[in-house]
Amino acid sequence: MVFKFIIGDNKGKAWRMERDADFLMGKSIGEEIDGKEFGEDFSGYLFLLSGGSDLSGFPLSKDVEGLGLRRLMLKKGWGMNDKRDGVRLRKTVRGKVISEKVVQINIKVLKHGKKKLEEIFPDQNKKEEPKVEEKKAEVAVVA
Repeated sequence: MVFKFIIGDNKGKAWRMERDADFLMGKSIGEEIDGKEFGEDFSGYLFLLSGGSDLSGFPLSKDVEGLGLRRLMLKKGWGMNDKRDGVRLRKTVRGKVISEKVVQINIKVLKHGKKKLEEIFPDQNKKEEPKVEEKKAEVAVVA
């Protein structure tokens, strides 16, 4: 099954990739993964499964066992925009086990390999320059 991966490192940068990763089925949030399982480019890397979301956008929760949906009373976290003290809201989250319902997986780099991530993802390394809008010449109508 093809997953969307968001790879984050401790420098504050993140990279995106899509890969077929059936080896992740049944793994839980908080487990470590060897980079060789993703391919030869990632040899020497050590990753940590840190989160994800399912088809409907519900986040994976490290506190919920299994792979089903649960409605929890949360004080802080996903979608908690209320700034009042003591406010709790009921939110739907998915369990911490990766299943076929999961679409996006967040992984964190624990140990870097031989090849830098900038070399593995060269197209994501470029910064997009801001678009400059061309000003249209205003035509004055004289009557």
